Amino acid sequence: MDNSQLARDGGPPVRSDPLPSVMTASGRRFGDDEVKAVERVLRSGMLSATWGTEVPALELEFAALYGAEHAVTCSSGTAALHLAVAAVDPEPGDEIITTPISDMGTVFPIMMQNAVPVFADVDPITGNLTPETVAAAITPRTKAVIVVHLFGKPARVQELRELCDRHGILLIEDCAQAYLAPVGDTFAGRIGHIGCFSLQQTKHISAGDGGIAITDDAGRARRMRLFADKGWPRDTDERTYLFLALNYRMTELVAAVTRAQLTRLRGVVGDRRAAAARVSAGIADLPGVTTPPDGGDHVYWQYPLILAPAAGDLHEWAAALTAEGVPAVGGYLTSPLYAAPAVRERITYGTSGFPLQDVAYPVGLCPNAEELIGHRLLVLPWNENYTDRDVADIVAAVRKVHHALAREA
Repeated sequence: MDNSQLARDGGPPVRSDPLPSVMTASGRRFGDDEVKAVERVLRSGMLSATWGTEVPALELEFAALYGAEHAVTCSSGTAALHLAVAAVDPEPGDEIITTPISDMGTVFPIMMQNAVPVFADVDPITGNLTPETVAAAITPRTKAVIVVHLFGKPARVQELRELCDRHGILLIEDCAQAYLAPVGDTFAGRIGHIGCFSLQQTKHISAGDGGIAITDDAGRARRMRLFADKGWPRDTDERTYLFLALNYRMTELVAAVTRAQLTRLRGVVGDRRAAAARVSAGIADLPGVTTPPDGGDHVYWQYPLILAPAAGDLHEWAAALTAEGVPAVGGYLTSPLYAAPAVRERITYGTSGFPLQDVAYPVGLCPNAEELIGHRLLVLPWNENYTDRDVADIVAAVRKVHHALAREA
């Protein structure tokens, strides 16, 4: 049998058993510590953070890990970003600049606070916002920037902070995909005014869902804490509600599991980086394939490749790799976030279109982002539990598909 024939064309796949996945126990690091944490909370009888001990303990531990003055927990990564936007406190119609390549959880908090998302284009290799594209998008109505560290590669966030400081606007870092990503002598999440993290199923560590925001500003931390609890100042004796807010409280069960997960975080990041380095070395010679740029700072939530036109069709690559037993997604998103109906068609509050009634998001708004999503960005799921054999199979599959598709191109 011709082992070079693609599995999609009837050849033998590189592997028939599934790779470890964050969707199953094979690709998650849950153990006795997490079981004991859940049992500890259940046996205490107290599952609510309002009167519990696990959430305050997690906030202290997470703040210490990052060297931050304050950590505020909540129910999801999207909620953490909503807390951050609420701390910015925009006026209706104010603008917040962000990226067209992310989860919509980066954008909806802007709209929920009645501000207008302004999409800046991205670097054609990393997919991250750049200081140049953000600077071009700043107007007198700009209130903040939300930068995403896509796939675990830090954006040029130190330059972005300098830019924001010059214009008197706030910088929020979406670190959902970038736990412990080095930036200078600190981490992503510590350069901006607020850093936001997610504990959703697929992230480096998980409690199913949950979020954390960090800051050094006591006033912003207090506003975020209040916003997560209906504006109720529980540190006083008065039962009142200080401003319009929601209930985004984290539970004791989520906090207890997260505390156990935190002890595993450095190992998870280290093992993801080591596996990625071996794959990058194994495919570095393939023409038309750009491996993730890594200056010792990429933490690999997923593993993105950039394909040149000569390498072949993006979606053929994704289908062919998946058939070889190495799941892959072409483009990461179906379209840029500004093309989603909720944004482009202004499906917001009733039929008002508010706060987007005077805004258009046309095709071609962010050319680099549209090119990445449509033609160049190939994303492989990544995992801390990959073995040497798994890594070798990923390399073999990528080389096999390249040999077939790049030769045909």
